[in-house]
Amino acid sequence: MFRRLPGDEARNLVSTTPDTAVVFRPAVVTTPAIVTIVILAGRLLVGLVRTVWRHPIAIVVLAVPSALCWLYSWQTALLLVAPIPTGLAAWALVDRGSFTRWVGRRLLAWWRLIFIYRRHWQPIMIVSGLGKHLRGRDYLPRLGKVTCNAWADTVTVRMLDGQAVKDWADRTDHLAHGFGAPSCRVSVVKAGRLVLTFPRRDPLATPIPALPVPAVPTVGPVEIGRQEDGSPWLLKILGTHVLVAGATGAGKGSIIWSTIRALLPALRAGLIEIWALDPKLMELSFGRALFGPHYAATPEECANLLEQAVKVMQERAARFGGVQRSHIPTVDDPFVLVIVDEVAFLTAYQADRDLRRRVSAALATLTTQGRAVGVGILAALQDPRKEVMTIRNLFPDKIALRLDESEQVDMVLGDGARDRGALADRISSNPTLGAGVGYVRLETSPDPVRVRAAYVSDTDIRAMVASFATKDGEAR
Repeated sequence: MFRRLPGDEARNLVSTTPDTAVVFRPAVVTTPAIVTIVILAGRLLVGLVRTVWRHPIAIVVLAVPSALCWLYSWQTALLLVAPIPTGLAAWALVDRGSFTRWVGRRLLAWWRLIFIYRRHWQPIMIVSGLGKHLRGRDYLPRLGKVTCNAWADTVTVRMLDGQAVKDWADRTDHLAHGFGAPSCRVSVVKAGRLVLTFPRRDPLATPIPALPVPAVPTVGPVEIGRQEDGSPWLLKILGTHVLVAGATGAGKGSIIWSTIRALLPALRAGLIEIWALDPKLMELSFGRALFGPHYAATPEECANLLEQAVKVMQERAARFGGVQRSHIPTVDDPFVLVIVDEVAFLTAYQADRDLRRRVSAALATLTTQGRAVGVGILAALQDPRKEVMTIRNLFPDKIALRLDESEQVDMVLGDGARDRGALADRISSNPTLGAGVGYVRLETSPDPVRVRAAYVSDTDIRAMVASFATKDGEAR
């Protein structure tokens, strides 16, 4: 008795005896030879055009000598082609920077595209789950352009239909390991297209000495370090509030003192006032003479100073109302930057409930209303949990230095920051390698940027005090 088979397969049975295997007769469709030839020729033509389009320099390098050898002789080809590599070698020796920028990195990008990314693309996509193998066919994201800069490769990828950015962000470890990179970061170009960044080396591995004091007074953005791509790290302080979070020894002091150092000419010119809250009595006390009367250490003094800043803010708001919507620093109305070294000590760990309430209320008022009238907050803390810092979402710009747990990254920088490559929990605890290294997420951009703040030593701070403060604590 036959067993019922799905569909019409029963009619294709050839052998039905119990002692032999069931054999199916597959349907055979005969394709005309001319159709097969046209398809193969079309694929060959498309492949040639794509190769010429994507690798024009490599095609020219191979095609020109070959054509000269075929048309003339190898001696003539050698005579005509030899000056080109000789000239390139001379260029590399005379001006290595421009040669690397115009030739070296392009050759490196071509080499890594062919022998690193394209070679391993299919197995890595399938094993990581970003590609699909269905009915004997591989469906893979399309590998696009590869470019190289001084420290990393950037790879453009077209996602499969139905994929999400989170699918790639969840597999950054797979991608980094597969392509032999220390890490991988994902950023969105437009719908359906991603850019994967694979660092080849770490340009922030060595400490950055204290930057020179600016010659021209400025209130921002101020240069306080370097970004991973080698460009200056400019921190905006006017018209925003900045929250810095990091474990002990992560380098919060580097950000604070680099910011103060960059503002010294503006402090001397009277365009800014720096109000310092130093409840630990360890960090800001070195430069106490720079802050004059606007320095507080005890919890009660800190609460009083914050409430004084609120009064300044409210007085300006009353004067600016209906007149101007943004603040321009002047000598009469300088920008007020309130620096709080360990804000959690005042908002969560303070035993006096009344002082804790006063500090929290003043900080909430300043962060919600202060930036329009020229009062900004630069706050640093170690523990970024919500119960410790209830107003962390009121800080538009955030900096995450080395953190103890991966969950803390999103607590500081916002949801999805770690998936986009902000691996603050993996920053080295070795001060030489990791102090001052962090990730910045600005109000205007969802993508975190890796940075390192310059290290301002105790000697540098004493020199700053000697040059920019008088005995009575006022800026010269």
